[in-house]
Amino acid sequence: MAILVTLMFVSVDPETQYYIDEVMDSPEGHEGEVHLRGQVEPGSINSSSTSFILIGLEHALRIDFSRAAIPDGFDEGNTIAVKGQLVNEEGSWILMAYEIQTGCPSKYSE
Repeated sequence: MAILVTLMFVSVDPETQYYIDEVMDSPEGHEGEVHLRGQVEPGSINSSSTSFILIGLEHALRIDFSRAAIPDGFDEGNTIAVKGQLVNEEGSWILMAYEIQTGCPSKYSE
């Protein structure tokens, strides 16, 4: 039984969540599937283009949320986690989000 439990833990690949500044320091190394956390920049939510800006201490990234459900607690200035595809479109990085998670900011702090 112990061997089975050990094999289960070894085979499980935990999903890594990155702070936006970690990823945007070298976005090429994170292109594709990524799980980010940061703060929704005040004044950046644009419902008509279904986008907003996710900010860290040093970097910002445009998030396209056209394929994501907007959860309760999603608002400007709040800390959130976003799952999606990081892509380079014509020289600009964008995250094509498919999931947005909200919660207590302390939940996402290191």
